[in-house]
Amino acid sequence: MTHAIVLIAAERSALATLGGELADIDGVAEAYSVTGEWDFVAILRLREHKQLAHVVTGEISQLHGVMRTHTMVAFEAYSRHDLEALFSVGQ
Repeated sequence: MTHAIVLIAAERSALATLGGELADIDGVAEAYSVTGEWDFVAILRLREHKQLAHVVTGEISQLHGVMRTHTMVAFEAYSRHDLEALFSVGQ
């Protein structure tokens, strides 16, 4: 599984609708509207690494109002939920 974080800068006119459009893309697990330099953060969870280029450049970047993106691919994924589940097996 490939996990990635995509930072998205958007045109002001797209701020009201872009979050929902991001969340509707297959492979986008979560989309957040955020403060700061970037307008949105999309969390991607993909079965295969080769899907990454399609989702980021073929889908996210093509949405109306997306000005630029910055993608970070995770080496490892850590989750408190996953760790708690691992250590609670058999208890």
